[in-house]
Amino acid sequence: MDSGPLLWPARSVRETALGNARNVAFWVILFLLILALFNLFSGGQNQVAQRGVAYSEFISQVENRQVVSATLDGENVQFTTADGTYSTIAPGDANTTDVLLNNGVRIEARPQEQSGFLSVLSLWLPVLVLIGIWIFFMNRMQGGGRGGAMGFGKSKAKLLTEKHGRVTFDDVAGIDEAKEELEEIVEFLRNPQKFSRLGGKIPKGALLVGPPGTGKTLLARAIAGEAGVPFFTISGSDFVEMFVGVGASRVRDMFEQAKKNAPCIVFIDEIDAVGRSRGVGYGGGNDEREQTLNQLLVEMDGFEANEGIIIVAATNRPDVLDPALLRPGRFDRQVQVPNPDIKGRERILGVHARKVPLGPDVDLRIIARGTPGFSGADLANLVNEAALMAARVNRRFVTMEDFESAKDKVMMGAERRSMVMSEDEKKLTAYHEAGHAIVGLNVPDHDPIHKATIIPRGRALGLVMSLPERDQLSVSYRKYTSKIAMAMGGRVAEELVFGKEMVTSGAASDIQQVSKIARAMVTQFGYAEELGYVDYANEQQSYLGAYGGGTNHSEEMQKRIDGKVKEFIDEGYETAKRILTEKRDDLERLAQGLLEYETLTGAEIQKVINGEALNRGDDDDASSTSGGTPSITAIPKLKPKSRPSGDMEPEPSA
Repeated sequence: MDSGPLLWPARSVRETALGNARNVAFWVILFLLILALFNLFSGGQNQVAQRGVAYSEFISQVENRQVVSATLDGENVQFTTADGTYSTIAPGDANTTDVLLNNGVRIEARPQEQSGFLSVLSLWLPVLVLIGIWIFFMNRMQGGGRGGAMGFGKSKAKLLTEKHGRVTFDDVAGIDEAKEELEEIVEFLRNPQKFSRLGGKIPKGALLVGPPGTGKTLLARAIAGEAGVPFFTISGSDFVEMFVGVGASRVRDMFEQAKKNAPCIVFIDEIDAVGRSRGVGYGGGNDEREQTLNQLLVEMDGFEANEGIIIVAATNRPDVLDPALLRPGRFDRQVQVPNPDIKGRERILGVHARKVPLGPDVDLRIIARGTPGFSGADLANLVNEAALMAARVNRRFVTMEDFESAKDKVMMGAERRSMVMSEDEKKLTAYHEAGHAIVGLNVPDHDPIHKATIIPRGRALGLVMSLPERDQLSVSYRKYTSKIAMAMGGRVAEELVFGKEMVTSGAASDIQQVSKIARAMVTQFGYAEELGYVDYANEQQSYLGAYGGGTNHSEEMQKRIDGKVKEFIDEGYETAKRILTEKRDDLERLAQGLLEYETLTGAEIQKVINGEALNRGDDDDASSTSGGTPSITAIPKLKPKSRPSGDMEPEPSA
């Protein structure tokens, strides 16, 4: 998409130049004041060094011919004797000059006005210096914003002037629908007659909604790069201060700046910081945040229309925003910015890989297939980690092996090969992970096993990874039960091989996962027909439940829910036990393979189960991905009392 240069107003350049000139002038004046104060006090110290005497003693010394010379400065008289220099104050009616002349004293006179000027300067100079220092610190406390110390209520919106490294829509990929809606806004700003001749009006606002890291701020920067109009950016937290009324003043000032530069775009990042629903929490309608929101509502669609100003805002919490903020006329469009699908991930990887030299074996589609659920920020981090790993071993380009290693590090954590595990612990971990893998290969509906390892990573002592064949938009009942059975496979394998009395707490995270899935199946997904199709999860989190200590349903119903949850878990346990009992030989072969090679890919797991040789060229490459594609779902085995390393998707809200 071709775009001309951005049109930055000359007014902003003049304001910047004036601001710099004011800063330089302030420092120059402050330096001169300090220098004058230093000189004044230096002179004052010389005067203090002179000894004062009484006027009668001065006359006596003059008459005794002890005074050599004298300097008259109004009432002040400085005279020199053989012993040194002295000073005295002459009375107003004294004829000091005649006395000195009659006794042959050399007289020097000074203008009285100089003494008055120094007197005034010595009185006011310290005050002026203190005022200058106070203004300086007030300016710094306000962040050097517009208006200096008096700019407390001024807007902190910044005019984006990216002349180098400008982001355009060509740099945005994987969110085509959102990009199309925003491209229309840019086209409206460039050619409004195209739409207005049919009666169309320019949208007043667009709200970008999506999970963190999906590219909302990047989209806003792309609008700035494409629009060719002034683009102001500000964060929602910049409006709110501890003083009531400051936020509303900043909103007014921001729109005044925007009116002077219309047509323009104002981008408010994290608008939920100021746009939360009114009347929720403490403070009623009089606190600072709600007054700021009220002013924002009035400016966006109040009595006076703000023509040519488009508000673009971003948030990942649209549920907490005030309904008045979301109505048409304020935010006319809510643009969804979701996590990308496999095609979007491939294009995003292509954008981030432009500046990275790729090896001939790199296939971005395979990497995209192995990263379901990754956001744009996750993919950017993945490419960066792969580049760092290639640089660590002094490669000239990034290979597929670097991407696989980076993906494992991002998803599972760095390998902890320095961690010392006894032979018994390694053996138990191998059987635990082999149990997960064998059950996963034999349940009715589960993602293909991609990798199994007993090398500690992050908080996990070992894990099995499975790869979805495609992006999952919904999950069936059979797949949920298969997930429960696979998660229980590790615990069952420990019982079958070592006996119930030797079972460890390593299955703690597995139990947490299956409990969350089973409870969601009962309370949210309606898989317990005898309980009806009721959303028991939201009832448990209701207002009455929060304050009454219970739920909206009866104690008897809660018992039935708990019983059904236990029933789903018990069925998964029995399924895992049946499979591992029937496939005991496969379990033994896979566990021994993990003990020997530590890491096995999906194709290697199948070879080990079939009793085939792996034919690895170097056993040190056990962690490389010689077959299959990367995965995202992991079932870790954790140390006792450690936190679980991840939940199965989709994550239930119960």
